[in-house]
Amino acid sequence: MENLEQYKSIAKLAGCDEVGRGPLIGDVVAAAVILDPSRPIAGLADSKKLSEKKREYLYQQIVDNALCYAVGRASPMEIDQLNILHASMLAMQRSILGLTVTPQMVLVDGNRCPDIDYPCTAIIKGDAKVEAISAASILAKVIRDREMQELHVQHPEYGFDRHKGYPTKAHMAALEEYGVLPSHRKSFKPVKILLAAT
Repeated sequence: MENLEQYKSIAKLAGCDEVGRGPLIGDVVAAAVILDPSRPIAGLADSKKLSEKKREYLYQQIVDNALCYAVGRASPMEIDQLNILHASMLAMQRSILGLTVTPQMVLVDGNRCPDIDYPCTAIIKGDAKVEAISAASILAKVIRDREMQELHVQHPEYGFDRHKGYPTKAHMAALEEYGVLPSHRKSFKPVKILLAAT
């Protein structure tokens, strides 16, 4: 069991998380956040456990009160070239390198650390245990959901506002009917199968 108490005294502790491994379309989005100990934010939790309204509220709190934050991403093309795990690591690495304050320590959600020059520990279910990781998961989720909303405006027939690009029945049906978009991940099995069949 990870002893999380040891990280409480680190002033410049960066939390990092990514969103969007599972969807069939769009970027994988990562965020890194260094919270300001003098400006605590109440209610930080795993982004998946929060309502959309609460996430939006906390997003603004993080943007306004964090010491610094940065967003990194990997494109569908990079995901297809590298595979989703390596693309996720790349997105995380980019978000951490984008921080304007140098972190003393980086905690990432999951079981492996991206390739960075800072001390780093991976924490399973970290987004529910470490506030800085929770904050990162909220930023990444809100940003990615907003991008899916924009994609919905361009292609309403796919229903991205509802399924956010995940392989739901509705998304699969839309793929069958309307075909593959440029931002679909061509290496993901359902998309790959469709492309092979056309």
